[in-house]
Amino acid sequence: MLSKVLSYGLNGIEGYLVTTELDISIGLPGFEIVGLGDTAIKESKERVKSAIRNSGFHFPINKITVNLAPADKKKEGPIFDLSIAMGILTATGQLENEKIKDIVFIGELSLDGSLRRVNGVLPILISARKMGYTKFIIPFENRKEASFIEGVEVFPVKDLKELVEFLSGQIKIEKVEVTSYESFSKEIQSGLDFKYVKGQASAKRALEIAAAGGHNILMIGPPGSGKTMLAKCFPTILPNLTFEEALEVTKIHSVAGTLDSNEGIICRRPFRSPHHTASLVSLTGGGRHAKPGEISLAHNGVLFLDEMPEYTRSSIEALRQPLEDAIITVARAEQTVTYPANFLLIASMNPCPCGHFGSKNGECKCTDQQIHKYLGKLSGPLMDRIDLQIEVDNVSYDELTDKTTTEESSEEIKKRVDKAREIQLERFKGENCFSNANMNVSLCNKFCNLDETSEQLLKYAFEKLNLSARAHNRILKVARTIADLDGKENIEFQHIAEAIQYRSLDKKYWI
Repeated sequence: MLSKVLSYGLNGIEGYLVTTELDISIGLPGFEIVGLGDTAIKESKERVKSAIRNSGFHFPINKITVNLAPADKKKEGPIFDLSIAMGILTATGQLENEKIKDIVFIGELSLDGSLRRVNGVLPILISARKMGYTKFIIPFENRKEASFIEGVEVFPVKDLKELVEFLSGQIKIEKVEVTSYESFSKEIQSGLDFKYVKGQASAKRALEIAAAGGHNILMIGPPGSGKTMLAKCFPTILPNLTFEEALEVTKIHSVAGTLDSNEGIICRRPFRSPHHTASLVSLTGGGRHAKPGEISLAHNGVLFLDEMPEYTRSSIEALRQPLEDAIITVARAEQTVTYPANFLLIASMNPCPCGHFGSKNGECKCTDQQIHKYLGKLSGPLMDRIDLQIEVDNVSYDELTDKTTTEESSEEIKKRVDKAREIQLERFKGENCFSNANMNVSLCNKFCNLDETSEQLLKYAFEKLNLSARAHNRILKVARTIADLDGKENIEFQHIAEAIQYRSLDKKYWI
């Protein structure tokens, strides 16, 4: 007695078809699963056996062999429990083979036969739809996640008995209704807003430029100057996630198991802030099965590294590839996976170990050697990849208690950011580029032309600050964003001048 049931596995955030082949033959009772499964798959035979019996069905006392094809691809997790159980029920005649034809089964079984939520349903549905599969059985708790995918029929099931009755035509299960992303996505509800940040006009301006062009930014200042609060307010001025971006982000979080099952999709840009004691693996991703790390979880959002020099050198240098290529390749013994990692980096640091070098309120007690050693933790190649470098000093008492001045709200700043982003989307139509920060050299040459006076100023700064070719291009990108905020078609002298001042820390601290 042979049966074949369709299921799906995951390789990173891409799904691939797995055919669960099951054979029941005469011989000594046994239950073997082959096909390069991990421990969770090997243990599924006990879950499947108990689930079938406790659901009121017959479990055969024969030799059972299960093959998860293709057999040369490593598989993991309990996601194949349901397909194995369906294979047994059809092979023993308790369910007709025709009833399961062209249906993809996904789910983990409990010992009582109920289906438990699994990770990765969204990327599986998207990948399977591309291959032409349109009918799915999933756990009931995954229904919200599946509701954002159009063009498929998804039936959420609570337990094995209910599933068999549904397939046999005894009961009816309503398929998951498609949820409109526009109606579901909400405005960011947060107590954080730039209107609550007193002073720091230059820092707010730099953050506005960073949001408008997708630029990375480093804030340097003494403790208590407001660097962390500024960073936490930053997501409130970023453009809203589009549906395509939301799907990309949700796929990663679904695979990582961090997706809220009640929402089913991530409609706000991620803000990830790992502690400086975080390991290299937790940042880049990995483990035995190359799961996504903080860098990938920040995709289409913000990665905030507070007190950046306190992170290990290896962790900081691991940012170089994703900052340049917007992807990160995680290579482990069992598999190599490439995850998207198009994030905006916000980093903060003190100017010295004690934090008061250059501060107007505190006295620095560090030696020159200590300061250089502290700043030396950030390499030149990494600093080249950070477009904006700004100083943030302490706010005075008068600024902090001033009741007459009203600070600009995040909503007002966001309007300018959105307008600048619209200009960029129109400019880069057909170029596979969506923000100024992502321009390559050819796009820079095309859209960042300078007049003679601006060219002379940039040349002077290049030689005076001893900048690299990468830093030169990043100044042009920042200047292009400043011009967009001003509504100017061409980059003008004042735009270059402002962009250069955001690289002045190269001279002050690192040269």
